[in-house]
Order: sequence, then C-alpha cells, then structure tokens
Amino acid sequence: MSGHSKWSTIKRKKGKADAARGRMFTRLIREITTAAREGGGDDTSNPRLRTAIDAAKAANMPAVNIEKAIKRGTGELPGVIYEEKTYEGYGPGGVAIIIETLTDNTNRTTADVRHLLSKYSGNLGESGCVAWMFEKKGVITIDAGESSEESLMEIVLEAGADDLTAEDDEFEIICRPEDFNAVLSAVKNAGIAVSDAEITMIPKNTIDVEGKQAEQVLKLMEGLDDCDDVQKIHSNFNLKDIPEEA
Repeated sequence: MSGHSKWSTIKRKKGKADAARGRMFTRLIREITTAAREGGGDDTSNPRLRTAIDAAKAANMPAVNIEKAIKRGTGELPGVIYEEKTYEGYGPGGVAIIIETLTDNTNRTTADVRHLLSKYSGNLGESGCVAWMFEKKGVITIDAGESSEESLMEIVLEAGADDLTAEDDEFEIICRPEDFNAVLSAVKNAGIAVSDAEITMIPKNTIDVEGKQAEQVLKLMEGLDDCDDVQKIHSNFNLKDIPEEA
C-alpha cells in the first residue's frame, strides 16, 4: 500500500474518517477561497476552483458553504488571506514527504511541521530535496461496486486517462493534470459516483517500511493530518500491512 493516495484508505480502516470530517471541510473551504482569490470566482474559467468545488461536492459539503467560500475569495465577504507554502523532508526509514499548507502564519506552520518531523524520526529538508521523486497527476477513486472494470476502462481511456487499476475494492484512475476535469466529467456523465478526486503527487518509486518504522510513519501522517494548516501530504512509503496501533 503506497503513500501517494492511500492515506484516506488507511484512515478509514483505522476508524478515523468521521473524526477528520470537520478538518476536511476546513481544508476544502481554504482551498476554494484561495482558488477564487487567485483566479476569480467563475469556475468555468478557473480550473483550480472547479477542481476544489468538485472535491467539496464529493465530500457532501453544503452548497451555501461553497458559495460563501468563493465570496470570501473574491472579496464579496470578509475573510482571512492564506499563504501557500510547501515543505519537503524525510520521515522514518528515509521516506520522502511533501507537505502542502495554506496558512495565515508561516512561522507557526514551519515550527509545527519541523516539530512533527523531528518527533517521529524525520527531518525538514530544503526546497526541491524530494520533489523530483514525484510526478503531479490527477487521481480519481471510485468504489468497485459502481461499475465494471471493463466499462469504466472504456469511459476513462476515451476521456484521456493514462491508467486504471483495481485495489482494495476500489478503482483508481490516473491521468495528467490537464486531462483531470475531462476525465472526471466523463465519469460523472456516465452516472458513476466518485469517492475522491484530486490532483496529487505520485511517487516514481516507493520505499518499504514495516514494524516500528511503519508505526512511526503512520503516527507522523496522523500528526500532520491533525495540523490545521496542512492541506495535503504526499509520501512514497509502502506498507504491506497496516499496524493495529499507531
């Protein structure tokens, strides 16, 4: 089980998804607000905003929350201005980690990220130290009960997807970022429900971790996930089994 897109699966198996719902909404609102501020409030001409809205709808966020977040971004409603900052570093066993944040206080966020990495046998690195190990890709996840693999394969490949794999009772569609919205629209137009959809960083190679290192990796991921300023975490760890306790 690789770290690039499986953290949400791990959280579900560990019974943490419900507890994280509030934080997920906060992150989605920050992303919508920032996307609207950077590229305007019209999602038809702002791909980043369109992707953020799709993610919010997939998470069943109320439409009124989405509308308010857009208006905060465009200045129609007052709101906090967040700065985007990405951190790179290493975790237990030398796994590579990229941490994307949206923050109103970079000093606080840097201190929090540095502390968590150090606490779990990792360290903060310089910009660019691990980014070369990853590729930016669109990833769309669908419950296996929503479609047959053959039908889904035909739909997504015609729309421009690179690959479709089946794992853990789910289908995972991989595509180039520029094809993401076209592939996502094709899936939705076919009446297929989407579990998750995002543009993320996929590792070119993975590092196996087990035993104590696996426990530390999961504790680090949980700690980062609990940090209010953290939007996304990307890593190249590979787990064959999820430890019972982390």
